[in-house]
Amino acid sequence: MSESESNIDSSVLPTLEKESLPQDKREQLLLKRLNDLLVTLKQDSDYYQQALAGTKTDTTITRDNLSFLPILRKSSISQLQAENPPLGGLAIGSSVVDRIFQSPGNIYEGAMDSGDWWRMSHAFHAAGFRKGDMVLNCLSYHMTPGGFIMDSGARACGCSVIPAGPGQTEQQLHIISQLQPTGYSGTPSFLNILIDKAKEKGVEWSITKALVSGEALSEELRTKFLEHGIKVYQAYATADVGLIAYEANYGEGWVIAEDIIVEIVKPGTSQPVTEPNEVGELVVTVLNDKYPLIRFATGDLSAFYTGATSCGRSNVRIKGWMGRADQTVKVKGLFVHPSQVQAIISEFPEITKARLIIESENHNDVMSLHCEYSGSAPEPTYIAESIKRITKLTGDIQFFPPNSLNNDGIVIEDLR
Repeated sequence: MSESESNIDSSVLPTLEKESLPQDKREQLLLKRLNDLLVTLKQDSDYYQQALAGTKTDTTITRDNLSFLPILRKSSISQLQAENPPLGGLAIGSSVVDRIFQSPGNIYEGAMDSGDWWRMSHAFHAAGFRKGDMVLNCLSYHMTPGGFIMDSGARACGCSVIPAGPGQTEQQLHIISQLQPTGYSGTPSFLNILIDKAKEKGVEWSITKALVSGEALSEELRTKFLEHGIKVYQAYATADVGLIAYEANYGEGWVIAEDIIVEIVKPGTSQPVTEPNEVGELVVTVLNDKYPLIRFATGDLSAFYTGATSCGRSNVRIKGWMGRADQTVKVKGLFVHPSQVQAIISEFPEITKARLIIESENHNDVMSLHCEYSGSAPEPTYIAESIKRITKLTGDIQFFPPNSLNNDGIVIEDLR
């Protein structure tokens, strides 16, 4: 840790201790908590009693066998909550949450009003927020938890928070003029609006630090913010999980948050990626003793970051948000899913990587499976039969040498 980070309020010292733990020690503690939690879930959670029924009680879960545990997808949560409201039986025992939020897709998320429930203080601290800062929080407090996620993280770092929410630009500029907040949290696009409007109206600007989330930060905007005297960092968080990762030093990847286990799996499967820097779907396990999530599939693509870091934080890092993993397409009226592509290539050990290409020829949908292989190429006729059996559609096959297909996590590419 740098000298500036050692001179902080004592309330966040546990955060620093966690952030600098040796990685093997962190991994040991996380996996112990996971195994202890699994014992509790098999006894006290309506959903996990069934979901974990096939897992032997004496099986110790390690990083190598995490894939033994079932993946939980957002679509499944929606169905579970419809059958067993409000939280689908995911909570432990009779746990009662203080707040219930609703996100798009009629998904409900529970939260407690104690501590830093979403673990966002790590991101605020890395972004330079300290006790005495006043933060203009411009994420919404209405129905969805975004505003509360930022709010609790800033307050955990000793900051005062103005719960502004988005919009009402004129009123926000009045607040900036009157209260002179030093920090901003919200989307980068709204920060840009505030800067432009403040300049237009001659409002004295006071914000020098920002933690942004909810959308990508372009290099153009980052440069503009820096030129305006604002040091900006990004946080990657979701309503379901809370903080997943955050920037600590620009250009050195995103540090994975504490108290969660992050995997990157091959899209459409529950199996981890096998190549360094391979892009896949982020799967997160939240070790919360009231509302845990085991192997929750975020639907987002990323890859582990392997470069050097200078911030002193020892946790694994990722490359940030790299797109969506749900690449389901409709071909000739039928849905084709990434899991079907994985099912096809799993029948042919020679195929090391594949991408299903969807194109339009003469106003007709055409499928082609592009395959990398090792050793001898498998018989195309057999692959075509597998495509027909699994997708109910016909498709051509093209072979490519190793390392020809892009390593971007795309399993189905729609070029129509």
